Amino acid sequence: MKGSNKFNIQKPKVCISSRMDLKINVHVCSRTASTTKRFCFKKLPNGVLDKTRVTCTICKAEFRYHRSNSSLGYHLRAKHPDESQDYVVRGLKTEEVSEKLTNGLVVWIAKSCRPVSMVEDDGLKEVLRTALGDMCYNLPSTETIVSRLHAVYEDQRAQRHTKLLGAMNVALTGDHWTSVDNDYYCAVTAHFIDNDWTLQSFALTVSKTEERHYADHFLSVANEWKIGDKLTTLGTDSAWLYGNMVDVASLLPFEHMPCTAHILQSAITVSLNDSGFERVLAKCREIVGHFEDSPANAQELNAQQAAHGHNTEALVQDAQTRWNSTLEMIKRIQRNKSVLTTILTQQNSTVTMLTDQELDRLQKLEELLEPCRYVTELLGGERYVSCSMVLPALRHLFWVMEPLDDDPVYVVRFKMVFTTDLAQRRASSNLTWLKIATALDPRFKDLKCLPKDERREVWTLVHDLLMAETQAQQPSVQIKEEPSPKKSKMSIFLLGSSDSDTEEEQDSIGRCLDRYKAEPKAGAGECPLQWWLKREGAHARLASIARKYLSTPATTVPCESLFSLSGDVIQNKRASLSSEDVNRIVCLSNWLSAQKD
Repeated sequence: MKGSNKFNIQKPKVCISSRMDLKINVHVCSRTASTTKRFCFKKLPNGVLDKTRVTCTICKAEFRYHRSNSSLGYHLRAKHPDESQDYVVRGLKTEEVSEKLTNGLVVWIAKSCRPVSMVEDDGLKEVLRTALGDMCYNLPSTETIVSRLHAVYEDQRAQRHTKLLGAMNVALTGDHWTSVDNDYYCAVTAHFIDNDWTLQSFALTVSKTEERHYADHFLSVANEWKIGDKLTTLGTDSAWLYGNMVDVASLLPFEHMPCTAHILQSAITVSLNDSGFERVLAKCREIVGHFEDSPANAQELNAQQAAHGHNTEALVQDAQTRWNSTLEMIKRIQRNKSVLTTILTQQNSTVTMLTDQELDRLQKLEELLEPCRYVTELLGGERYVSCSMVLPALRHLFWVMEPLDDDPVYVVRFKMVFTTDLAQRRASSNLTWLKIATALDPRFKDLKCLPKDERREVWTLVHDLLMAETQAQQPSVQIKEEPSPKKSKMSIFLLGSSDSDTEEEQDSIGRCLDRYKAEPKAGAGECPLQWWLKREGAHARLASIARKYLSTPATTVPCESLFSLSGDVIQNKRASLSSEDVNRIVCLSNWLSAQKD
């Protein structure tokens, strides 16, 4: 166990604890033994303890004590080698141990979103009493835990605020969620690439808000964290795009980035509802319900799985809002087809097993959905660059969904509906941003995911960005207006000098782009941020633009993860939590979980 807030009770040590604030016990602990030897304060004839002297309980030797355990440990090793063999001495005062235990509880409660009232649980008290033995430790009150949680929150928030202040550009993702009390919560996460070319991603807030005031909410969050002038994009799901997000995007001073995972969800849902798979999927749901609604049937399923040598697993009912649950339902039914056939035949149930033809359709559907699952998981990461992978990933899906000569009619129908719908949604996304991000990713800078006629347009966009940045970096000099003197004859030679400066800048930017494009393309498994870290000096102009465009996430998965945490916090038994406490707990859990143990 590592970390300053964790108490290692297995590590050999000598620790000093107080018994009723009168008596010191020095515990010598071994990796292989659990025996405990004590040094006691000397008791004077009048009954008062002399805290400057301790007595060895083994040989009754007396020692001076000045809050140091060095001489005590030396005595054990020198005079009682059998008792002290393999022992290592380390002094820990009771107050220090108590402080570490309390801090550990605070981190545990925050990181795991546990209720503060757990410190009043008799079971936890018994566990600590068993683990600590003779050491006296009183669990802190709920008020103490709450105050320390607030202090940890403020400390962690200050650390992230400092990181944001050092960032050049910041991208946001936002999503909304309804609690068990029908309160609307809006989550916002920040994403940026720091000076070490490391992608930073963490929560900013999970706060209660009004449903129709998202624009004001995002702006207030940006102002609260003092990053309003650094924002580049706001990622939301596509439902916001076609709903009130259209109005929101027009009010916000940054780009809108639709969630690619939601785009795929919508395209797959449309394809499943408009193809030849509806009947076989309905039969799958009926089979799953037969075992899901009956404990006896579920138990028989597990018994038959064991008898057939299969892993015991429950069947999965798909949900309309998560297409990957449909894929998992299909996989589990196919893995257990022999088991299901045996059970349904023996039961003589009205629910019948899928025919061979229907099982073949399920296999075809699994082959269609598996590439979509891979792309969704690939783009859903928040610890690596994902924005630049959107267009190559979508190009891969278009290639996979091209009809083949031996495809059945229902497969061709699915592919056509999917590619048509996906193409429409792709066109309504922020293509300009995605194209520039792809060009600045050294893995995809050849732009083979785009048609040839679009590649030149992308490099023109990058050229214009470089030109705008170069002009922005040039200091503006205020010239005092004076009466124009008579033109000198030599002034004619200065005509057109500003045009020549512009041409030189154009040439310089052109050479900058040529050097970048001439670099060998990075491998598919290579990290683009590490590539830029090593070559930032050689491509200084492009590096700042790459840092800006590559930091945008492709999905709103980070926000959805926050709502999973929020569901653990806002429950019927904890419905009285204030919105401020919900924000502190969820954000603190997100921040602490991201730290390395």
